[in-house]
Amino acid sequence: MRVLACPHPLTLVYALDTILDMDAIIDQFLNYIVVEKGLSKNTLSAYSQDLKRFSHFLQKDLAEFNSASINIKQINRYKILRFLSDLRTAGLSASTIARIVSTLRNFFSFLRSEGMIVHDPLVQIDSPQKPLRLPKILHLSEVEALLNLKKGRTLTALRDDAMIELLYASGLRVSELIQLPINAINLEAGYLITRGKGAKERIVPIGECAVDKTKNYLVSVRSLLLKKKVSGDLFISRLGRRMSRQAFWKMLGLYARKAGIQKKISPHMLRHSFASHLLENGADLRSIQLMLGHADISTTQIYTHVAREHLKKIHREYHPRG
Repeated sequence: MRVLACPHPLTLVYALDTILDMDAIIDQFLNYIVVEKGLSKNTLSAYSQDLKRFSHFLQKDLAEFNSASINIKQINRYKILRFLSDLRTAGLSASTIARIVSTLRNFFSFLRSEGMIVHDPLVQIDSPQKPLRLPKILHLSEVEALLNLKKGRTLTALRDDAMIELLYASGLRVSELIQLPINAINLEAGYLITRGKGAKERIVPIGECAVDKTKNYLVSVRSLLLKKKVSGDLFISRLGRRMSRQAFWKMLGLYARKAGIQKKISPHMLRHSFASHLLENGADLRSIQLMLGHADISTTQIYTHVAREHLKKIHREYHPRG
């Protein structure tokens, strides 16, 4: 592989007929989306898995055609369609394939912008239609049972109570909750500032119950959990460190069972419930979009379907001819 010198640290200019190292290109793309796009670790991991799957397909393709190396310039629409057919044969769902197509679109768009390819092989390829999958939510009575549950008077129980209340009050993602800095919450004014996907900052109001429980945690608990350590994180583990997603997930499931909730619960269900309950009580979509941090309001519109299904269920249960 012959690489020509280039002043931009993320740009590689290749001779016209050079066969490119696929793994090196993938690494360069992943570096680009971290540095330039500020995407989350979870998104980075998904991109990496999708591109490794594509690279593996290309390697398999090489073996079939007795070729030694991948030439990225020779990847055309036909090869992409064969890859998608391979994914369908492997039994991947339409939503997973749609995500992989999205990853490839970003990847080949990057290659074109960097001058590594001239033609984008995905230009005339449509993403598969994702089936409409309604988010799972908790009924308001289930949320109230969880929030009103007496969790105990231990330090961790008081912390857990504040975290669960704040999660439902704000509609944060669990990753946003556990990474929340102590200086990002204003209890006097009743709001917090968080950074979501793409490092986008948003302001989210919180209610009196969340304010009271968080204030109690800050006054009575946090310093004792820190044990003279110093941390900029709002919520602290028993070991004086930041809470992990796994620990919070496990803790939430334990309290849900104690509250008599039969369904399998996840932190994201509280986020979905937050949005759905706001909509049911008259909040407008635009406000919900801003609080959730959705880049596109079409993502938020899924909750209109949830509200519609809820009304249909109420009608079936209570109407005399439902």
